[in-house]
Amino acid sequence: MRLLRSVVLLAFSLVVFSVFAHAIEKQPLSVYHARRVALAAKLKGGVAVLFAAEEPVLDFMPYRQDENFYYLTGWDEPGAALLVTAAEGTPNGYREVLFLPTRNLRMEFYTGPKLDADSSHVTALTGVDEVEPMAQLPVELNKITGKNRGLAYDIWTQPDSDAAKALLQLNAVTLGVDKAPPARDVTALTMELRLIKDKGEIELIRKASEASIAAQRVMFQAVHPGVTERTIAGKMTEAWYEHGCERPSYAPIVGSGINSTTLHYSANSRTMEDGDIVVVDAACEYSMYAADITRTTPVNGHFTPRQREIYDIVLGAQKAAIDAFVAGKSTIDDRDRKDPNSLDTAAYNYINTHGKDLHGEPLGKYWLHGLGHMVGIDVHDPAKYPAVLKPGMVFTIEPGVYIPEEKLGVRIECDFLVGDDGKLIDLDADLPHTADEVEAAMRGAQK
Repeated sequence: MRLLRSVVLLAFSLVVFSVFAHAIEKQPLSVYHARRVALAAKLKGGVAVLFAAEEPVLDFMPYRQDENFYYLTGWDEPGAALLVTAAEGTPNGYREVLFLPTRNLRMEFYTGPKLDADSSHVTALTGVDEVEPMAQLPVELNKITGKNRGLAYDIWTQPDSDAAKALLQLNAVTLGVDKAPPARDVTALTMELRLIKDKGEIELIRKASEASIAAQRVMFQAVHPGVTERTIAGKMTEAWYEHGCERPSYAPIVGSGINSTTLHYSANSRTMEDGDIVVVDAACEYSMYAADITRTTPVNGHFTPRQREIYDIVLGAQKAAIDAFVAGKSTIDDRDRKDPNSLDTAAYNYINTHGKDLHGEPLGKYWLHGLGHMVGIDVHDPAKYPAVLKPGMVFTIEPGVYIPEEKLGVRIECDFLVGDDGKLIDLDADLPHTADEVEAAMRGAQK
């Protein structure tokens, strides 16, 4: 009986390892460790406590790890916490602990097996120096802040985390204090670390772009009069999953006719009609890293002269931004266009000096959003905007013109990487860019 029990436990441990090891593509554990060390250096003697995302309540909501927690750990299970500190008195000047929750063996029949602090080889699997039960987190934090009570005012954590707020209040109680000192925002520090992508991150973003490009090609084949917007979104979703992606980067936008002029339209409920133009802003995540691509195409395969005119103006604005780019000098998302080095300014000036609306007015007022944003673990990766663009950064250039009275919206969006040599690399170069290329792609679909 004892032998049988041991065999069952071993088999279950192998299942746990298999689920953990093959869930999504990760970088080497040493990469995440180096990021934690880099975070510790930014704490300047403080303490960081980050919490993993909780498991969603609704069955149709797939689990997605907290972005900053994942960036620092590569850990993709719910309910965990990470403590990082280089506080005075810390052995070797640095300490990192991963805290794992108590397993719910009954729930695991529904959600799949999880690891805890007692799981075999858990330290090697996580790559974190110490792994403890979640119940030890308040104990360890009390030890740290009890030795130096000033550290209670130097705890960095996620500002909107209920778990963090509860921990800080409990820590205050353990120190005999009525009210917890305010926490410091750890995301301000992780944002700085996440701006420059390493080679592994760039490779994952490339894979997200490749899958997103494949889905956009499916879109060119599927768009024609009488098809619903939702059908297009569904076919693209299928393509993402076929290419190993976990989820869309954001709610797919398939806006035809008047819907093409609504920036974040996502109902996808209209049936496309002959003569419509359709904006398809849809991309996916590959192993937690996002792509963000938009193409605009005529539903019947042929741009009208007016549609082509606006399309060419938007494409010209994107090219103007590309031509103006200088690494280490150019900025992105300068919505007020006050920065002379802003790519937003270059794109806006092109739009506002090319073409007119039906009343003879310039088109600048029909561009309603910033030119672009950072891309990474978040499709809108954090940055202080306007952000100076440097090697290793990935960002979008996405000018648009939206004219409701003409039921005409055009947006063209590509993901760009700033190479080590300071030159821009279009990660979506394989997709059609010009109006002729778009029409050719649709003609090819009809053969």
